Amino acid sequence: MIGQTRPSLCCMAGTPLLADLRAALGDAAVLTDPDLLRMHERDEADLCEAGTPLVVVRPRSTEEVVAVVRAAARHGVPVVPQGARTGLAGAANAVDGAVVLSTVAMTTIREIDPVSRIAVVQPGVVNATLAAAVARQGLWYPPDPGSWESSTIGGNVSTNAGGMCCVKYGVTTEYVLGLEVVLASGEVLRTGRRTAKGVAGYDLTRLFVGSEGTLGVITEITVSLRPAPEESLTLVAVFPSTSAAGTAVAGIAARGLTPSLLELLDQTHLAAIEAYQPMGLRTDAQAVLLAAVDTGSRAADDLARLAEVCESAGADEVYSATDAVEAAALLQARRLAHPAMEKFAADAYPGGNGGLVIDDVAVPRGALAELLDGVARIAKECDVPIGVVGHAGDGNMHPNIVVDRADPASLARGRRAFDEIMRLGLALGGTCTGEHGVGLLKRDWLAREIGPVGVRVHQAIKAALDPDALFNPGKVL
Repeated sequence: MIGQTRPSLCCMAGTPLLADLRAALGDAAVLTDPDLLRMHERDEADLCEAGTPLVVVRPRSTEEVVAVVRAAARHGVPVVPQGARTGLAGAANAVDGAVVLSTVAMTTIREIDPVSRIAVVQPGVVNATLAAAVARQGLWYPPDPGSWESSTIGGNVSTNAGGMCCVKYGVTTEYVLGLEVVLASGEVLRTGRRTAKGVAGYDLTRLFVGSEGTLGVITEITVSLRPAPEESLTLVAVFPSTSAAGTAVAGIAARGLTPSLLELLDQTHLAAIEAYQPMGLRTDAQAVLLAAVDTGSRAADDLARLAEVCESAGADEVYSATDAVEAAALLQARRLAHPAMEKFAADAYPGGNGGLVIDDVAVPRGALAELLDGVARIAKECDVPIGVVGHAGDGNMHPNIVVDRADPASLARGRRAFDEIMRLGLALGGTCTGEHGVGLLKRDWLAREIGPVGVRVHQAIKAALDPDALFNPGKVL
């Protein structure tokens, strides 16, 4: 779980490199203030190692990114791409002496084409900003990570982010049609297409989606859009155990039902959310499922079938939102899970020293109940609080392990719990990350998941595209 840092020999090249960067970007886009450097050391992953960058640059165009990459290469200095730093796996963490290439100034929506149903954006465009812009033209961009109001499209693409709509509409890669990428050589590669169909050549677009800045710097993204969805209906099912909720999820899949949203919150999260922002949640419940359907005239019947499966699985109570306002409030409760658990963790130990190790394991839907039972067992065996929240509809759970940063024994127990959950997830036929990416947090577990041949293929691709290993070193593998 602890990442490696690159030796800071590159700092010897600091002054000439800074001069080159200022000549290319101007003084205002080249930041060396110590406080700003500290702000850009890491993303939101707790307990992952981070270094102090030499400089933070904020290019505004592909040409300026090319200038940054070429200048860093001349001086042998690593480049760490960053977006809004909302990631949860340490993928955006700096290494000592690096150039942090922040895309926050690359915020132009270049095009929205309602006929082809595409949008072309720079990587610093915030997810919610794109969603609002396309909605004004009756269109919809489905990927909606929990951080959608602050995370950028570039970061979403780099980590192949998911969200609550994944159960029906899929993750980010399903919507990326093409990319513009600056390679380690400083060359600009364009991948993909704008057409509805196209199968020419290797799928280089998908190679870069989820590569976490290790293969190139993404400077433009072409995404597909959908027509705006029909109004949805929402229900909440209350369960006496998390495994009963997992059984309901398997039953929903077995019946061939396709909700547009199917989320699980355990009792720890319900209590944390209610304490963070009181809204009358059932904190006595062991788990709740939040489900929605967006099938228009069929929605009421589809919701009734979901309710029937939940009741058969042992739900104590099933109720439907009475209107769009109540449905939005339930959705907002789910979106508050992360900040609420951060406060829960901070309050759990003296001096606000509580931290979260956020797991991200996905298993086949039929194994969800077994995963949830296993997490409860691991929490007891490792003597650490673990709250579980996640996208139940696609088997992607986020066990939140609460640790005391000031207590080495607590940290050791938390790391053991993290590893045991990873081991269980793989044993159930799952994967070490469903949407947060690998970063620093999951490198060892990725190697176990893909095996030695898979590791060698990954390394060969990295060596071919980044032979000097200057792009985001230490991440993924």
